[in-house]
Amino acid sequence: EGKGKKRNPLHDFKKTGELMLIKVNKTLEVKTKLLNTTEQCAKRCSRNKGLSFTCKVTKRCHWLSFNSLTNGVRKKQDHAFDLYEKKDYVRNCIIGKGADYKGTISVTKSGIQCQAWNSMIPHEH
Repeated sequence: EGKGKKRNPLHDFKKTGELMLIKVNKTLEVKTKLLNTTEQCAKRCSRNKGLSFTCKVTKRCHWLSFNSLTNGVRKKQDHAFDLYEKKDYVRNCIIGKGADYKGTISVTKSGIQCQAWNSMIPHEH
């Protein structure tokens, strides 16, 4: 990136067009904030200060305590919505050292159960 150029915060999000998420599990929470653009919403989501929510972006800025992979969530086609989910939360692979990985894959390519991050057994970090 060149000097003076600002990074587009939408690069951290995976876009799925014409899709909205509906919570079936009523304990899942949603917060909403009116912002002028999708980019402003993504920037606010990327800061994520003081929010205990997994942040997602739609045309209206919503912070959801869930994503498209969460149990108790239904996907619905809707031409009025574009869903933007933080890539770290829906990616099925580890990038770099995996510090930001929040996906759901817990076995290796060969089918071996992954070691818990907080465990030093059977291998040290």
